[in-house]
Amino acid sequence: MNLVEHVQQKFAQSIKTQMEAESLLAEPIARAASLIVQRLLEGSKILCCGNGAGAADAQRFSSDMLNRFERERPGLPALALTTDTSTLTAIASDYDYDEVFAKQLHAIGHPGDLLLVISSHDDAENLCAAVAAAHEREMFVVMLTANQPGRLADHLREHDVEIRVPTEHASTAREVHVVALNSLCDLIDLQLLGS
Repeated sequence: MNLVEHVQQKFAQSIKTQMEAESLLAEPIARAASLIVQRLLEGSKILCCGNGAGAADAQRFSSDMLNRFERERPGLPALALTTDTSTLTAIASDYDYDEVFAKQLHAIGHPGDLLLVISSHDDAENLCAAVAAAHEREMFVVMLTANQPGRLADHLREHDVEIRVPTEHASTAREVHVVALNSLCDLIDLQLLGS
């Protein structure tokens, strides 16, 4: 096995997927950014969740909203549902791990809030339960996914937005998710602050 060639193949695969994603995802990313700004301007908050790398991305996105992205601005109300280990483990122990986000959404989600779900694996029960809970609370949903067979996107409603990365490789999907999240942050700032 030639390690250098293997690395080059990984780069080529990532670049190919990002080139495909550019034309496929520009419109849903712009729609998602407009929806997020609309929710923020109406006094709502953004709640974020994901598993594994998606949890890390949820935390980074909420940090970019609360603190700043690339420009100075007032903080925006966003919260990662992935960070409170006491709450996560209590829910998982007392109920079920599938409820770790849904129970939080039932408690702190309000009508008009927005749930941002980040998943490179499209079959996580706790994320499906989170989307169902968000809809029960009359929230909007923006979902970053990949071309994985699963049921997560089946939970979307007409006013929700899916940003589906055109790959079945979870690691490549996560790379594009970072670009999509950076684009969301940039577009949010652009709409709120102008150029």
